[in-house]
Amino acid sequence: MADHQNQHPASAGEKKSSRRGLTRDAAVAAICGFVVVLMVGAAYAAVPFYNWFCRATGFNGTTQVATSAPSGAPLERKVAIRFDSNVAGGLPWKFEPEQTEIEVRIGEVTTVFYKVTNQSARTTTGQAAYNVAPLTVGSYFEKINCFCFTEQTMAPGETRQMPVVFYVDPSIVKDSENDSVNTITLSYTFFPVREPSVKPLAAGESEKSGASAKGNL
Repeated sequence: MADHQNQHPASAGEKKSSRRGLTRDAAVAAICGFVVVLMVGAAYAAVPFYNWFCRATGFNGTTQVATSAPSGAPLERKVAIRFDSNVAGGLPWKFEPEQTEIEVRIGEVTTVFYKVTNQSARTTTGQAAYNVAPLTVGSYFEKINCFCFTEQTMAPGETRQMPVVFYVDPSIVKDSENDSVNTITLSYTFFPVREPSVKPLAAGESEKSGASAKGNL
């Protein structure tokens, strides 16, 4: 009888311990689920956020955005500009520069083109991340126009030329860290955009759409 009574406290303790274990497991599972959701959301926002951050700070060799050409004449010093292209998994595009390397004078505004083809039978959208190497020249590589600033939507089989207008800021010659720089590599990587931004119709297109709908009534 005594032995039977002594078993009850141990059983109650085991039940409490089991409940606490289940509670901890549920909490861990909830935290893991939250982290997964957060990581998935961050993945979708990664490219535009990364581009914004790097443009604002020049981080990781990211080029700068210029609104106009430099005021002075180009310098005599020249640098070679190499062009690199990459496509991330999940985006069925062929993407390559029309020229792999050119030589430019520092301060000279230059236009080059990349060629991109949607090799799939469906409309796809991508956006490019970019940087230059060596990383120390990122704050001196100024782009006036670039396809990387917006999402690019390509129809099935479509081929498009995409321009890049840039110059190397003459102030680079005052930076002793870049005295030995003779070659700069401009690199782009296109990433798939799963949920492209919806572009509003222009006023004329909206009116045409409305008129067409009325005509079909």
